[in-house]
Amino acid sequence: MDRLLKILEDDATLTPTQLAVMMGKEEGDIRALIEKYESDGVIVGYKTLIDWDKTDREYVTAMIEVKMTPQRDRGFDRIAEKIYQYPEVQSVYLMSGGFDLCLIIEGRTMKEVAYFVAQKLAPVEAVISTATHFVLRKYKDKGVVYGAEEIDERGNCN
Repeated sequence: MDRLLKILEDDATLTPTQLAVMMGKEEGDIRALIEKYESDGVIVGYKTLIDWDKTDREYVTAMIEVKMTPQRDRGFDRIAEKIYQYPEVQSVYLMSGGFDLCLIIEGRTMKEVAYFVAQKLAPVEAVISTATHFVLRKYKDKGVVYGAEEIDERGNCN
């Protein structure tokens, strides 16, 4: 049922009836599968993607690289759990390469993000260093292209 999960990932607004038709299955079977995926933690939530640049909401998004010392018996888990509790933190990823964690955070201003880094993140036990990168524009997020202008490829027929 990887196909069902992919369809839901692309459009979580589809009803079990629509999904059943698309997949050639019974609606009850689809409902039961979705409930099982939710209870097993395979489906962990449903989100709506919003192009906030088209609203009056003022905010900044930052990607923060974090280098840290792994904790005995817990690796990076305990520190990641502490960090993702902050409401500013939207995402936390364990990374390979030059840094250990990548955080995606949101704040109303760059100053607010800087405060988060200096007062909340940097003092966390085991954090060695951070590097903050501000997102200037989103072109594509979670497979959705933002603000793409349609191009008329019919050419000029003069």
